[in-house]
Amino acid sequence: MATKKKWEYSPAPESKQPAAIASRYELFINGKWQKPSSGNYFNSINPATEEKLSEIALAEEADVNKAVQAARQGYEKYWKKISPTERGKYIFRIARIMQERARELAVTETMDGGKPIRESRDFDIPTAANHFFYYAGWADKLDFAFPNKKANSLGVAGQITPWNFPLLMAAWKIAPALATGNTVVLKPAETTSLTTLKLAEIIQEADLPPGVVNIITGAGQTGALLTKHTDINKIAFTGSTEVGKIIQRTLAGSSKKLTLELGGKGANIIFEDAPIDQAVEGVINGIFFNQGHVCCAGSRLYVQESIAKIFIKKLKDRIGTLLVGDPLDKNTDIGAINSAQQLKTIQSFIKIGKAEGASFYESDCALPKKGYFCRPSLFTNVAQSNRIAQEEIFGPVLCILTFRTDDEVIEKANNSPYGLSAGIWTDKGARIFNISKRIRAGVIWANTYNLFDPTSPFGGYKESGFGREGGLQGLQPYVQLS
Repeated sequence: MATKKKWEYSPAPESKQPAAIASRYELFINGKWQKPSSGNYFNSINPATEEKLSEIALAEEADVNKAVQAARQGYEKYWKKISPTERGKYIFRIARIMQERARELAVTETMDGGKPIRESRDFDIPTAANHFFYYAGWADKLDFAFPNKKANSLGVAGQITPWNFPLLMAAWKIAPALATGNTVVLKPAETTSLTTLKLAEIIQEADLPPGVVNIITGAGQTGALLTKHTDINKIAFTGSTEVGKIIQRTLAGSSKKLTLELGGKGANIIFEDAPIDQAVEGVINGIFFNQGHVCCAGSRLYVQESIAKIFIKKLKDRIGTLLVGDPLDKNTDIGAINSAQQLKTIQSFIKIGKAEGASFYESDCALPKKGYFCRPSLFTNVAQSNRIAQEEIFGPVLCILTFRTDDEVIEKANNSPYGLSAGIWTDKGARIFNISKRIRAGVIWANTYNLFDPTSPFGGYKESGFGREGGLQGLQPYVQLS
């Protein structure tokens, strides 16, 4: 039965004016904006309106070579010779300018990626700035990070970021690389390049030496050229497991260091003694408020049988209140899907779930006539072997399974090719420690979900990749210890 809303909200749109998006963006190489060697550009599209936002330079082999060469020169000539204290000052300056331009970055991120302005404004941009602040503090303290060892920089880091958290993922990668004395060539996702290019403007404004950070834009081929380049010392990739495996095969036998943060199918576990209303909000936050576009999204929900009926009813009622629409509207809970291709993928999984015999429920909210939108939805009567329970959907689609005992839910939670995240909801501390020790996931939340902090490491097991980003552990992939 459809849930009726008690009231309607008047639109509360955020102004587009602060975004100040240029009609065309070039490549940022050696501290300057440079035209692509081929003269080719691709369009950046607003997924909520399907309107063209800007033209983005397409980097090809000559441009990748130029960027890597600039990074090498920047490393040898400037960055490795600058004192750690001075490096920290530069990184701190980037963080301060990001704070000053926070509204511009938030509006740009929402227009380019489709996520609600509340998410961009209140989480993505502040957390990105916080990572630069955090690693600015580590720049002159590496002797304390690695006691009795000497931390040496690697050289040039090649970094590839995804479309779901464009600026935050760039911060996760650039900040520790700079703090440890490395220079960077970074390629953002082709569908969400704008805030990373604005970060290049900030880096230019912070007056970093030329070549220390280079931003090149393009699609998968550009990323492949970067990973194959012989003068790269370290590759950091966040994206799909499929591409991560290709990169791993490409780098096999080379001396390049590698970290991979890949897909996930997070298990969110609700025990019968959990605070139910709080847990419902945690589930909503873990999968729907971010459109399911988080690799660590709690997309597999395990509910103990004794409370399954009431919990699912409360969850459906809550889903019925979620507002899907204009991402720039401050009332919006669920914005636009990032691209037409991703929406098609989500819809194909919904068809698969129905064909597998699972029971489907979606809210009855109206969708905008233009743009790429998907109603929040869930499947019940899901089998552990169903594809929707095993494969990453990357959309606002939740799969619900039930369990009876601790041992059963641990076995089910671990029965996945992924191992990135999990959540545990219970009022018993002993149970939290017992379950978290036995679940093979890199990040486990207790009575909450999707909380992040620059001081906490993040990463996964199995096909969710290896290596950690964030925290003290995030420094290690960028140093050679002696």
